[in-house]
Amino acid sequence: MRDILTAGLTALGLDTAAAPQLERYAALLLEKNKVMNLTAITDERDVATLHLLDCAALLAQADMRGKTVIDVGTGAGFPGMVLAILEPSARFTLLDSLGKRVDFLREVCEQLGLKNVTCVHARAEEFAAGHRERFDIATSRAVAQLNVLSELTLPLVKVGGLFAAMKSTSTDEEIAAARSAIAQLGGQLAGCTDYPVPETDVIHRIVRIEKVRPTPKQFPRAFARIKKAPLV
Repeated sequence: MRDILTAGLTALGLDTAAAPQLERYAALLLEKNKVMNLTAITDERDVATLHLLDCAALLAQADMRGKTVIDVGTGAGFPGMVLAILEPSARFTLLDSLGKRVDFLREVCEQLGLKNVTCVHARAEEFAAGHRERFDIATSRAVAQLNVLSELTLPLVKVGGLFAAMKSTSTDEEIAAARSAIAQLGGQLAGCTDYPVPETDVIHRIVRIEKVRPTPKQFPRAFARIKKAPLV
């Protein structure tokens, strides 16, 4: 795995010195996955490429040096934990609604000696109540539709900040359908970048949404409401 990570980080123009820590993170992930469902991808090469290097590619699209970053719906730590390992100058908050996943992430931080990560067990819409517009950048690799993700993330982003959503390349209609919701939330679509995942033939997409004005105070709504009546 180390060779794959080193080659992939080199291709992305990133520091290969982080490869050993990424490899250790992958080992902890696969070990914990034996007793709880963290990832359906268990082949070591696929973990290295489709998880770690895929997440690392975000750093080629967004400058996170010295920034405050929140990863909404981080799950097993994607992309937040990978980014935290690669960019120690930034401060990361990894947010997830499942306590067991957050406990795992805290174990990873302890094992790897990461001091730039805070792991939070909370729902995004509840966390936003006390942390509105606190972060320079929000990320998400969650599978929710972009209009739903935007309501959960944009209230957390400072005006002038960025929401970077990791998506598949088959999301043109989803992105177009979310434009109105993004605008209602104070955001503006700044473009999409399709990128090859290093060491694979896979192409993924990063959707960049700039925060151009404050999010109205009625957002985010309760998740049940967001799910029942997504913004259009």
